[in-house]
Amino acid sequence: MTDGLRRLLEIAPAPSGPLQKDWSEVEDSLGVRLPGDYKELIRVYGGSNWDDYLYVLEPGCLNENYDLVQWAEDQAETLDDLWEFEKKPEELLVEGARVIPWATTDNGEFLYWLVRPGLEPDQWTVMVNEARGERWEHFPMSCTQFLASSLDGELRSTILSSLFPLSVHEFRRLGRA
Repeated sequence: MTDGLRRLLEIAPAPSGPLQKDWSEVEDSLGVRLPGDYKELIRVYGGSNWDDYLYVLEPGCLNENYDLVQWAEDQAETLDDLWEFEKKPEELLVEGARVIPWATTDNGEFLYWLVRPGLEPDQWTVMVNEARGERWEHFPMSCTQFLASSLDGELRSTILSSLFPLSVHEFRRLGRA
């Protein structure tokens, strides 16, 4: 278990029943392997909403609005169009670099993995893009480290809502009772 997931379990106890995924099918659809800490996050929490603001995307999410594979396809197309008239963040200027979304927010911000050639999925870091704007932030940590650090107040994004995190955390699985 990663440190990030251990910290998340302290913040919000795991809901009952771990989730099983056919990761090979998901990764074939995306054309890349996914980070191990993300797979652990989905196994324990599934597609989820944190503090009534941040939504962790899940492949095959019961709430189809938060399906990782669909968002990855849609965002790849959207960003390709965007780069025609908006400057790419410096981190994406490396040949073959790209981003894959792993979370979104109520306000429309996106949290991405920064995928660079030569890096294994467990080395991917986090990028945050503001809704309807050109600002990006880069955080040299995994998605579970980012989520845990955001929730416990150790990390502050200037893009994410100043109301996040809540002082008393709220968690719910998406599309499940």
